[in-house]
Amino acid sequence: MTTYAVGRLDTEIAYIAYHFHWSYEEILDLEHPTRQRFLAQIADINERLNEERES
Repeated sequence: MTTYAVGRLDTEIAYIAYHFHWSYEEILDLEHPTRQRFLAQIADINERLNEERES
């Protein structure tokens, strides 16, 4: 079983909710590996957008 540091799960939920506009319950229903993949995908999207803005 995976445990989280205090606040980490809330941070992950807020990050996904902000970008995908999913509900708290929808995000909590995701399996940990799936949620981690979405976090990585959002980070990649944000990196690409930031690089485009800088150039």
